[in-house]
Amino acid sequence: MKTEGFKWRVFAPTRFSPAHLLGIAALLALFLPTGAQAQEARELPDGSSSFVFANWRGPDMPVWTFIPEGSDREHIPIVFVMHGARRDPNRYRDEWIEHAVRGQFIVVAPEFSQKNFPRSRNYNLGGAIDLKTGEWRDEELWSFSAIEPLFDDVVARLKSDQTGYTIYGHSAGSQFVHRYLFFKPDARVKRFLAANAGWYTFADRDIGFPFGLGGLPVTQEALQEALAKDVVVLLGTRDTDPNHRSLNRSDGAMQQGPHRFARGQSFYTSAREIAERNGWPFGWRLETVEGVAHSNAGMAATAAQFVE
Repeated sequence: MKTEGFKWRVFAPTRFSPAHLLGIAALLALFLPTGAQAQEARELPDGSSSFVFANWRGPDMPVWTFIPEGSDREHIPIVFVMHGARRDPNRYRDEWIEHAVRGQFIVVAPEFSQKNFPRSRNYNLGGAIDLKTGEWRDEELWSFSAIEPLFDDVVARLKSDQTGYTIYGHSAGSQFVHRYLFFKPDARVKRFLAANAGWYTFADRDIGFPFGLGGLPVTQEALQEALAKDVVVLLGTRDTDPNHRSLNRSDGAMQQGPHRFARGQSFYTSAREIAERNGWPFGWRLETVEGVAHSNAGMAATAAQFVE
């Protein structure tokens, strides 16, 4: 193909006069933020807000936040609040607002939607194992794998000096939290708060997953480390309905107890006995909340006291 004598008439820079260039620059300024504006767009405002987190291998994720007005945002604690099976993080966030103001901490509530994380296996169970085939899934796509990069993203937006976080969950969120302990042993969690889970993965390698750790690559040393971590099992004393509409009634779950209150006690007691039998340090504690049934709002006031 001959190119001799070909002239780039349409795109040649010399075709634009200074007036044209100024006009184009003005138009671009309307649509493209300056460096300062781009940075400002990334920052989180005080009060309630939300943003979309995309800095991980999984699907884009809405995140709901609350920062107390006028707080020392660069230095105060950060707590992740994990929603239940209704996938309603904005409600969970809202039910923590008064406690965040009183306790001066930041609430981060990620949304694991049914569309992107269908059924309990892809949220409560972390999406780590294909329960039909028993095969491990790509770890970077686990729901568990969203939390650490999200923490880094939040820290950058806040210019925070926090190097760790508290993670709280209620109901299905509590299932996420206590399994996160086993599946992500290197996570920068200061304290795990697991409230009113419907059923548990016991810290027992003789019980098959998902009701225990059997079949998982959890070594004796890793189990010892998990039992030494700062874990608070929170149970509402009235969460005792054996016929609750969302209660797991499978054989494995029923062996843990007839209702959530009993199952939480069994989970804690089993872990304590394993630590004692092996002579290991035990960092867990059990806290009951009088008069509260299956309610995130009811558990939040007590849980907020444990934000680290």
